[in-house]
Amino acid sequence: MSTDDPSPANPNPRHIAIIMDGNGRWAQKRFMPRAMGHQAGVKTVRKIVEYCANQHIEVLTLFAFSSENWRRPENEVSLLMALFMATLQREINKLDRNNIRLRFIGDRSAFPDKLQKKMADGEMQTAHNTALTLVIAANYGGHWDICQATQKIAAKIAATELTEQDISEALINQHLSTADLPEPDLFIRTGGEQRVSNFMLWQLAYAEMYFTPTLWPDFDQNTLEEAIKSFKGRQRRFGHTGEQVLSQSVTLQP
Repeated sequence: MSTDDPSPANPNPRHIAIIMDGNGRWAQKRFMPRAMGHQAGVKTVRKIVEYCANQHIEVLTLFAFSSENWRRPENEVSLLMALFMATLQREINKLDRNNIRLRFIGDRSAFPDKLQKKMADGEMQTAHNTALTLVIAANYGGHWDICQATQKIAAKIAATELTEQDISEALINQHLSTADLPEPDLFIRTGGEQRVSNFMLWQLAYAEMYFTPTLWPDFDQNTLEEAIKSFKGRQRRFGHTGEQVLSQSVTLQP
């Protein structure tokens, strides 16, 4: 990831994607119910969203609930759903007032109808906001995203709208849930684990990785600034040599 070669300073990442890990452990360390950790995590979300909007980050994607999280104890899943609903009801107007666009990615069909409607209403209410796009990945998995994209393409081939020869990386990208967004530049995972856990598998191909032991409720502006500082100090090559990058003889893009 990093290099000892000097390189021109990177600008701020356009798109930051975060796995918010450690809520439960944060609560357990304080002899609290795990639910208290999730509530503390919501407060961190507010701070990070505000910071990214002020720093003119274009997109912030937060992994709120994975397709694997249904395997957790039933009472914890129920609490997460209730917290998700309550947070949406409380925060959507604030996001709108602050010119923040809300987006959801993931398979919504597993959620209660009331929650699905609240998600759709929030997207519609904030659709034209421009300060920051806040993407919430809910019941999301990278495998699911690639599967649903290929299913759409297969349906178009069956309808003779496309042929097999039309299939390309660009075509697959156009059918992912993030098709209208820039790919993540910086991926952050809190809580000490060092894996991507089925998160944005296609989109993270050229993202810079940053892992921190900080539990999500303790993650703050200073911790995020350290991650961005690390990102800015790296040389992003996208398959080119360091010499090509330094000579600025190539246009860098994934």
